[in-house]
Amino acid sequence: MATLKDIQIKIAAVKKTKQITKAMNMVAASKLRGAQTNMDGFRPYAGKFGEVLGSLAEKAGEEANPLLVPHDRVEKIHIVLCTSDRGLCGGFNTNLIAKASAFIKEKTGPGTEVSFSNFGKKGRDWCRKEKGVSITNEYLGVVGGRFEFNIASNAGRKMVEGFLAGTYDEVHIIYSEFVSMARQVPVVKQLLPIPPIESEVEEEEEDKPFVAEHICEPSPDELLGEMLPRNVYVQLYSALLETSTSEHAARMAAMDNATKACDDMVENLTLVYNKARQASITADLMDIVGGAEALKG
Repeated sequence: MATLKDIQIKIAAVKKTKQITKAMNMVAASKLRGAQTNMDGFRPYAGKFGEVLGSLAEKAGEEANPLLVPHDRVEKIHIVLCTSDRGLCGGFNTNLIAKASAFIKEKTGPGTEVSFSNFGKKGRDWCRKEKGVSITNEYLGVVGGRFEFNIASNAGRKMVEGFLAGTYDEVHIIYSEFVSMARQVPVVKQLLPIPPIESEVEEEEEDKPFVAEHICEPSPDELLGEMLPRNVYVQLYSALLETSTSEHAARMAAMDNATKACDDMVENLTLVYNKARQASITADLMDIVGGAEALKG
């Protein structure tokens, strides 16, 4: 049985751990505000960009740009995996890696080559251990920190060039979509070839407002040549913002649960300490009573 001193040391250690988890919870909450503000500010832009691009693609036709045309055979798949650089965020990275593993099993077959671009150390470390995959690019210190649009544009430009050169037949991105503080969903989205972009406004519904036709200057074909690559950058940047916000929310929840667990452990250890102290006092009293009875005899 543990001594009173050992239990006191454990209680002190758990209380120090609680201070750390509480501080990490507050840091994650502070970073979450900024990340969520950036994400909420970019969502309307990404939505409107997709709406305009869908209108242009409808005018120009599917064969207007090579980024819209699927390759005849899909043998080279490139995956952009967005994870965090640090742990202590619950099942956040585990869920993303599980999604990537399931996607590989679903898409790959005999002769299929899979390559990765990793945003985050956790995904990169997993790719290094995984058999049959290669790492083309890695970007560390992006997710969870402050980053600008040029990070997404530089990475997206390499993917567009690789798709046009035939290095990749398809490009997919796996990221965490921020739904709420308690829910972050791993998502797989195809970046290249660019899938058909549908307008959010349905013509069948009479209650919807009239959407004016976009007047193009220059022609839709020329505009698509400029806007389709930028759509890849926009989707990649949006995915990074979503993943960064999701990471802070997951870490905040994990540290909150850890703090509550520390409280429970302190309560249980205090109960054990009191029982051990009572047992020690009882044993001392028994010795005193036994000694007194021996003297009487």
